[in-house]
Amino acid sequence: MTDLASNDDYRDWIVSIKSQVQGSQIKAAVAVNYAMLELYWFLGEQIIERQETAKWGDGFLKQMGKDLSSEFPEMKGFSHRNLKYMRQWVQFWSGIPEIGQQAVAHLNIPTGQQLDASSPEGAPQLVARIPWGHNLRIMEKLSDPADAFFYVQKTIENNWSRAVLTHQIESGLHLREGNAVDNFEATLPKPESDLARQVLRDPYNFDFLTLTERHNERELEDGLMDQLTKFLLELGAGFAFVGRQYKINVDGDEYSIDLLFYHLKLHSYVVIELKVDKFKPEYAGKLNFYISAVDSQVRTEADGPTLGILICKSKSDITVEYSLRDLSKPIGVSEYQITEHLPDDLRSSLPTIEQIEIELGNVTD
Repeated sequence: MTDLASNDDYRDWIVSIKSQVQGSQIKAAVAVNYAMLELYWFLGEQIIERQETAKWGDGFLKQMGKDLSSEFPEMKGFSHRNLKYMRQWVQFWSGIPEIGQQAVAHLNIPTGQQLDASSPEGAPQLVARIPWGHNLRIMEKLSDPADAFFYVQKTIENNWSRAVLTHQIESGLHLREGNAVDNFEATLPKPESDLARQVLRDPYNFDFLTLTERHNERELEDGLMDQLTKFLLELGAGFAFVGRQYKINVDGDEYSIDLLFYHLKLHSYVVIELKVDKFKPEYAGKLNFYISAVDSQVRTEADGPTLGILICKSKSDITVEYSLRDLSKPIGVSEYQITEHLPDDLRSSLPTIEQIEIELGNVTD
């Protein structure tokens, strides 16, 4: 009897079967989420309508929860608290006229289809494509539906967990994405220039680092490599790490690139240079040189143009614009920010809050 476990054709066939099964599981999960959110929207609308027209008082929500839980014991989600969330959820999104005019019954769209959150059809469909817990977290932390749209779409694009979504909201990603100064429009064709701009953030949030106030570039680089997972999260989806102090040789002279990444969506190498002081025009020229070297020595015909990201402690936007204006390579310049942490030896020598209060009390006396 043929040993199928070692048969290449059989193993390839099984792999294709597994892929199909996994795809069906994902589709089933998405369908269940759609159905549940469709029900939640209906219940939220019903609750709002009854509170406006019926004279039952607010206490009817508790009774409603008991009755539904009793009638459908296998279903979760009918608690008093969750029913209030459903009402709040509908009220939150109904503040946008386009959403208020839509029926959530029309939420079925092909998986992976690109949606425009600004269109009447796009907004409710986006909301229905993320889990209920994600919806609650967005509603809890954001008051502006326009900002909420941003995080709903990013969650769909990047498949964020709830923890990652929370981190991105708390770090103010919607205020930082695409705000860096760059020359992408002049050096890249559309739509690559728009996609590249979405990759940039300003400032980059390095709060996960513990550095002295007068840290140098090597300390910053060491910290980012020690916390590479968090650094990749801050860079955004699609970045793959290639190398640190990546060596390139030009006419017999060796140069070291601080950090080299590859962006899987742009299909481009990304050169990142770190500077712990204010932006200087010569920094852009050096980065332009590195990008040219990577284009010539590393990039293949299958890759897109190499991008450069210069991350500085601070910058003047006008100085950056002048510096990038006539450069031929696509470069973006951003700042970074960190929460200053005191070294342990200094922290132990500082008075505690209680000690300060005692001293203040003595002065008052």
